[in-house]
Amino acid sequence: MTGLGIVATYSARFWTLVIGLGLIAGLSAALLVGLLRLTERLTYGTHGHTLLSAVEASAGWRRIVALLVAAGIVVVALRLIGRSAVGGTEVSEAIWLRSGAVDFMRGLARGVLAIVTVGMGVSLGRESGPQLFGAAFASRLSEWAALPVWQRRLLVASGAGAGFAAVYNVPLGGTLLALEVLLGSLALPLVLPALLMSLTATGVAWIFIGDQPTYHVASSRFEASQLVFAIVMGPVIGLVGTGWTRLISTANRRKPKGAGRWAAPFGAFLLLGLLAQQYPQLLGNGKDIVQLGITGSVGLGLLFMLLVLKPLVTAACIASGSPGGLFTPTFAVGVLLSGVAAAIWGHVWHVSVPGAYALIGGAAFLAAAMQGPLAGAVLVLELTRHFDALMVPTLVAVVEATVLSRKLGAHSIYSARMAPEGMADSSPTANAASVATIHALDEALPAEFAHPPSNRTR
Repeated sequence: MTGLGIVATYSARFWTLVIGLGLIAGLSAALLVGLLRLTERLTYGTHGHTLLSAVEASAGWRRIVALLVAAGIVVVALRLIGRSAVGGTEVSEAIWLRSGAVDFMRGLARGVLAIVTVGMGVSLGRESGPQLFGAAFASRLSEWAALPVWQRRLLVASGAGAGFAAVYNVPLGGTLLALEVLLGSLALPLVLPALLMSLTATGVAWIFIGDQPTYHVASSRFEASQLVFAIVMGPVIGLVGTGWTRLISTANRRKPKGAGRWAAPFGAFLLLGLLAQQYPQLLGNGKDIVQLGITGSVGLGLLFMLLVLKPLVTAACIASGSPGGLFTPTFAVGVLLSGVAAAIWGHVWHVSVPGAYALIGGAAFLAAAMQGPLAGAVLVLELTRHFDALMVPTLVAVVEATVLSRKLGAHSIYSARMAPEGMADSSPTANAASVATIHALDEALPAEFAHPPSNRTR
């Protein structure tokens, strides 16, 4: 039946768009990664191979000046972008509230702005740029090809997932992000286009940015202590993850209006710059925090301070109106939380590899905050490539954390940033994107398959 749905609804033009968008997403990701690295070098110099090493080697005043310049760029850019045509610029908002319509130029501009400001040290994620590029091109080409709305939604979600997959080298994770998190459905007819687009984008990106894992970790073996740790920490992670998504939602709602919009970036970024004098790890998306946490290279005191400060500065950056993602900051918060717990757990039960516990909890936190249990686990597996032995305790923690967060009514980090006014203006069925997509596939099936008779002889 699912095979009939694919044959009946996906045309040759549709599959051509899938491959073409994969190529575009891969090239865009490579371009944006190059822009990110260039921005980091121009802002903090060429000391070391990571943003943290460059920041630590630079003068303290440079961090403040860089962030104040970033605030000025945000203010000017958002004022110029605001004059363009109205349309969804956040991917989730476009898919769920605007029938997959993304304002093309505005989306690209926000993607570039996000990459530049993250490279200058703003505490947000770099994935926003590739996601917006993939979604913007998917929306424009779907409109050009006159595809039905449900196919446009699918391609926009897949384009965002492909951009994500290319920049992080996570083809399966990008596919699951598009389907499980952005569309809310893992129906088989939706899997193949999303998977093909992510694979194409990742393959293209390999040519330019390589195929190395994002995080380097030592191989770990399973221990009974890890399973008990996962059982105990799962509910805690779900509770803290719910608090994290609610903090994001509150920060998004509290964005200032009027003249306050132009002052907010300066206030938020200045606060970040001042804190970065003592804690340079706060700058950027949090990739260096994750790397330190999963290798056990951070003491308990610093772990605790970063756990308190990283969510606050990230929420402040969101409240300032600056564009950027939340994937790596969320992962960083999860690793910090689990790192603190692992340090305490080591006094109860012997811990041979503390970083393994940070990874287990980080994956569970990511899954709960994204409301994507499969996506969270697979993403960490692909990001590290040395995670298989930890899958059983990780999945136990993922299930517990995700179930509790859903019981508490938590949003995902993506839906938490959807514009409240957009939700108010949408029709009652506008946010049923995945249901509408599956229903469109069902309508393409023969009537006897889509609507079986209720009085069938048994």
